[in-house]
Amino acid sequence: MTDFLPPDSALQTIVVPRTRDLGDNFHVRRALPSAERRMVGPFVFLDQMGPTVFAPGRGLDVRPHPHIGLATVTYLMQGEILHRDSLGTLQPIRPGEVNWMTAGRGIVHSERTDAQLRAGGTALAGLQCWVALPRAQEEVAPAFSHHGANDLPLLEGEGLRAVIIAGSFFGRRSPVQTLSDLFYVDLQLDAGARIGMPAEYGEQALYIVDGALDLGPDGIFEAGRLLVLKPGAAVTLAAANGQPARVMLLGGEPLDGPRYLTWNFVSSSAERIEQAKQDWRAQRFAAVPGETEFIPLPEVAAQPAPPVDYP
Repeated sequence: MTDFLPPDSALQTIVVPRTRDLGDNFHVRRALPSAERRMVGPFVFLDQMGPTVFAPGRGLDVRPHPHIGLATVTYLMQGEILHRDSLGTLQPIRPGEVNWMTAGRGIVHSERTDAQLRAGGTALAGLQCWVALPRAQEEVAPAFSHHGANDLPLLEGEGLRAVIIAGSFFGRRSPVQTLSDLFYVDLQLDAGARIGMPAEYGEQALYIVDGALDLGPDGIFEAGRLLVLKPGAAVTLAAANGQPARVMLLGGEPLDGPRYLTWNFVSSSAERIEQAKQDWRAQRFAAVPGETEFIPLPEVAAQPAPPVDYP
């Protein structure tokens, strides 16, 4: 395995995410933002959740919390999460499905394990991303969309399976409506399988979820690595060590300027984030129907994409 870059590498940056235990042995790896890389295209946040198995009676309980200026993207490999938001949405998400929530000028949501699943114990594994909205759309009306696994384009054959979660890649386009040019792909490779990753966008990266990945001259990389490619670099991805691999491909065109990221707020304006903080303190955001709890605002200042606390 390697984590250093030779001068002629196709890679620009390697991010080794920090891991946090949120309780009940539920671990989260945060790849974005990091000291090494703040964003890739419009992606400003990337968490790998689990895998974990909750004991009977236990589960995920992310209490209601607000967002502005971004879209959240939830994608699971195992388990189920029940999404509720201030629009009145009540939507479970299961493996291979997509929850895309556009916060715009403001939305509040919770993410929990359903009571019936909680009773018997349940596994959970997946990823959550935040996509910063273009400046012109930062204050759009909040919205939520859910797409089933059968709705997403699939590229399959020769030992690989690629699901186009959002945006366009490999000549296929997802039906998920986005506000910027991006791509997000779930790629599974059987042992020994390989595929070329073309340079389709200005900023591209890959996150290794399971197994190990052989990038030829750059070496072999283990799971839990975010590999950011140099602009214009095309690479061949191969499952390494005689084992299958699972990789998330992501990126897009560079953002139209820097973003501030504080707690659950993303904006091109530090003043807008301060206003959102005041609104949450005063409980001026719309409430989530059926929820009485909420996460209090931590006392943090707006910074250009610093590490943030998981809600």
